[in-house]
Amino acid sequence: MLRYLLNKVAIFFISVFAVVATISFIVYQAPVDPASLQFGQRTDPEALAKLRADYFLDRPFVVQVGKYLEDLSPLQLIHGEDSRKLAYNSVTFFSIGKYEFIAKWPYLRKSYVSGDPVSDLIQEAFPSTLVLGLASMLFAFIFGLLFGIIAALNRDRFIDQFILSMTTLFYSVPSYISAILCAILFGYYLREETGLPIQGSIYGLDDFGNEITDWSKLVLPALALGIRPVAMICQMTRASLIDAMNEPFALTAKAYGIRKPTLLFRQVFPNAWNPIITTLSGWLASLLTGAFFVEYVFNFRGLGDLTIQSLSQFDVPVVLGCCVVTVTVFILINLFVDLLYALSDPRIKI
Repeated sequence: MLRYLLNKVAIFFISVFAVVATISFIVYQAPVDPASLQFGQRTDPEALAKLRADYFLDRPFVVQVGKYLEDLSPLQLIHGEDSRKLAYNSVTFFSIGKYEFIAKWPYLRKSYVSGDPVSDLIQEAFPSTLVLGLASMLFAFIFGLLFGIIAALNRDRFIDQFILSMTTLFYSVPSYISAILCAILFGYYLREETGLPIQGSIYGLDDFGNEITDWSKLVLPALALGIRPVAMICQMTRASLIDAMNEPFALTAKAYGIRKPTLLFRQVFPNAWNPIITTLSGWLASLLTGAFFVEYVFNFRGLGDLTIQSLSQFDVPVVLGCCVVTVTVFILINLFVDLLYALSDPRIKI
């Protein structure tokens, strides 16, 4: 177990380094001065020079990436007069000359555009994306599993072919196209029947400035985001159940006269879960961190919308922060799924 966890930690650091290096290289090579974005038309040379020095924009690209990774590191050896220490929420363990060995929370820096801490922006946006991802995944899990069971029990019949055709169509439609179609159909043409708004986040303010939660604004984004996972979960469920029902243990149980529902839920399903769990985990990670265009279409204030706006403004710290959160979520979900494998199937060991 210890070796497994150490491997996961190593993969995490390698992934974060690769993401930071790649995104930094792409964004920093753009013909835009990030320091000028924070001041707009106020081009004070001294202020610009100070900001470039604070964010190491006047240093080589390798140094910029290295300094950002230092900010992310929970443990750091830092010079006592380093200005970054003021922004850290740190605890000093011991000192070595002018250097201090500190422990701190990962520091994602501040937005070039707004000047707000990136961690605050992500903390504000991520709950909406989390709710959207879980809602769309719940929708996909229920209907994908249901359609997959129906298709498997009616293999090669008309209803099986119909479900396969529809799920293939659903899977081939990109999420942003599904979002546009759902917005037009249910939010515009059928607005009087559905009562569903086209745009807006579930968290907002009423006319008196009080915080409110409008769950109706979650329906269309969750529907648009969940259509493709429904198709994938359905097809994977169908294939897994058919394979398991053709195993010797299932054929033997059927020969003993065990009823099909009992055979399905007590014998077949436990042996067909692993591919389904794999599909669920992959889509859950994608939905939690990749609902970019769906959020943009519905003006749903989440992590995806924040990332797209930051990209359009070349707000490098926010883009990098969102990418680091994305990598972290993917790795944590993969870790959870690996542990779930061992719990669901005694043949698998960590």
